[in-house]
Amino acid sequence: MFNIALFGPPGAGKGTQAKKLINKYNLAHLSTGDILRDEMSKGTELGNKVKEVIEKGELVSDDLIVQIIEKKMQENTEASGFLFDGFPRTYIQAYILEGLLLKMNTSLSCMISLEVPEDELMKRMLERAKKENRSDDTKEAIQNRFEEYKSKTIPVANFYKEKGIYYPINGVGTVDEVFDRIVNTIEETLTEEWMNVVLFGPPGSGKETHGRKLAEKYNLIYISMGSRVYEEMNKGTELGKRAQSYIEKGDIVPDEFAIQVIEEQIKTNPNARGFLFKGFPKTVIQAYILDGLLRKRESSVSCVFNLHIPTLESVKRLTSRGQTEKKRPYDRNINTIIRRIEQFEKLTRPVLDYYRNKMLIYDIDGMGTQEEVFQRLSDNLDRAFKELR
Repeated sequence: MFNIALFGPPGAGKGTQAKKLINKYNLAHLSTGDILRDEMSKGTELGNKVKEVIEKGELVSDDLIVQIIEKKMQENTEASGFLFDGFPRTYIQAYILEGLLLKMNTSLSCMISLEVPEDELMKRMLERAKKENRSDDTKEAIQNRFEEYKSKTIPVANFYKEKGIYYPINGVGTVDEVFDRIVNTIEETLTEEWMNVVLFGPPGSGKETHGRKLAEKYNLIYISMGSRVYEEMNKGTELGKRAQSYIEKGDIVPDEFAIQVIEEQIKTNPNARGFLFKGFPKTVIQAYILDGLLRKRESSVSCVFNLHIPTLESVKRLTSRGQTEKKRPYDRNINTIIRRIEQFEKLTRPVLDYYRNKMLIYDIDGMGTQEEVFQRLSDNLDRAFKELR
């Protein structure tokens, strides 16, 4: 998901630029003012609460604003991301937005701030007041709005500057000139976005075969928990010895092993475009762990590819592999194969539900030739890249 906050003082042209950005990047427009008016006009429960507050001459609380914004976010699941216009307005709301996006397993990609000199803003606002016959927009009233903006929103700017995602844009010029500056900045930030892919599927579904090829094709760092386990086992390390008993029984290795492997891979690849995780996470707890590891890098899981094949096909493939040079310790007998499939159904299958609730799942038919399955994966990864961008 690609999420933008559009920032700037009254008269900076946020509304005009917002419309163009929404069309270009297929974003859902979340304007607090528009949303509040829409809820009131529809007479919804939230809208009626807002109306009561406004009629009393009071300010709408953060609690109500958050409820309304979260509702709108949940209603726009088909969008490639969100454009926040007029939110966050305060330091507190900046933290609230972080929490809302974290709940959706995403984050704010950039804050675009339209920078316009105050004398130019005053000129624009007075001209607009004349055109729209707004007698309440006097020079003094506009100046008060500027002062309120500066006092409340400078801390918001500092919040995002500290996160390294605050981008000031020269807002003086024609609409198209300003829009081109915004787009150029956004395109630069997109190249910095990580693409983190989880390749999911039952034992024998072809995750390793396709995972390596996908990582190479899309320039992602391939992280295979199974391969790392075998490396440690072959080296005879303490970790390898501890993991061996789990592997030979067809069980899942302890979480601390997985954390150590993934942290090491992320740290040693600081310039990576992203990662492809094969064989991890295997449990819902490990899914939480992966979220935490990526969050430390201001990133998250981008998409999950679910290779599905029938259980009988899993047994056939693993049994056949057990007769070749590519056999694994857990391919040696039917009891271990069945144990692995049982472990997958009991512990790993719920991971699919975890990611489906986050709307990250791409279901892929794992039956057919390797070329056919890989093409399906590639087509869907291309789609995922477009939706992220």
